[in-house]
Amino acid sequence: MPTTAPATTLDRRYSDPDAAPVDWATARRRLEDAELFWLTTVRPDGCPHVTPLIAVWLDGALHFGTGPRERKALNLSANRNVVLTTGTNTLHEGLDLVVEGRADRVTDEARLLRLARAWEAKYGPDWRFDVRDGSFWSDHGPCLVFAVTPETAFGFAKGTYGQTRWRF
Repeated sequence: MPTTAPATTLDRRYSDPDAAPVDWATARRRLEDAELFWLTTVRPDGCPHVTPLIAVWLDGALHFGTGPRERKALNLSANRNVVLTTGTNTLHEGLDLVVEGRADRVTDEARLLRLARAWEAKYGPDWRFDVRDGSFWSDHGPCLVFAVTPETAFGFAKGTYGQTRWRF
């Protein structure tokens, strides 16, 4: 988990002349508040796989879940490199965020209990999970939980267009 602020740079090649870099605190709050993310994993044949999902920011990482037989889990068993994106589908306003990192399985019961509470607090009682055997559990069975600690992240500001990069 990042313990210090990341190195922040504005890429002037892709930014308006009067653009300023977005500070990491603003980007982190957007990650905390975002309801929907797009996860990109890599299939065993090297082709990308993209799917929408929900995620929770906790302890310096984005966390998501997947069933053990879902394509995401199968892909992650061979290649843990992922990209999570969120933002707005508007052209002239908003901030789109891209987080690159490695998805590491979370199995620690105390951390899973904290995450289960965070999931329900963010998404409501339909997203209540029990914790056992190193996974979330619901009526649908087990859900593997993964943490993605940012290695590199990008922010794409719209309106006054700017591309910020954060390196951790």
